[in-house]
Amino acid sequence: MAEEQAQQPATQEATATAAPGTAAAPQAEAQAPQLSIADLQALLNVIDVASSRGAFRANELTNVGGVADKLTKFLQHVADQQKAQAEAQKQAEGGAVDEGKISNAQPEQPAQPEQK
Repeated sequence: MAEEQAQQPATQEATATAAPGTAAAPQAEAQAPQLSIADLQALLNVIDVASSRGAFRANELTNVGGVADKLTKFLQHVADQQKAQAEAQKQAEGGAVDEGKISNAQPEQPAQPEQK
């Protein structure tokens, strides 16, 4: 009888925790999992550390190296795009004036006539 009473609260707790979990499940499905560039960089670091410590067998190194190369190229491509976007934004904000720096501008001096 003590066992039945012990199981009964456990069942009630499981039901109580399942009810809020089911309400949260649709909210979790509404948000897609996020993977950032920093996460990909961390993954590349994990691959480097694992391979340097001998975590992969010789016949697995080709596949691991291929994935690491793809990841490196992708991260470099993203970095290049971000750099180009930042430069384009600076140019768009700066307009015709070079980044708003006009302190070095020299007024044109009139041409002096040639002396013979």
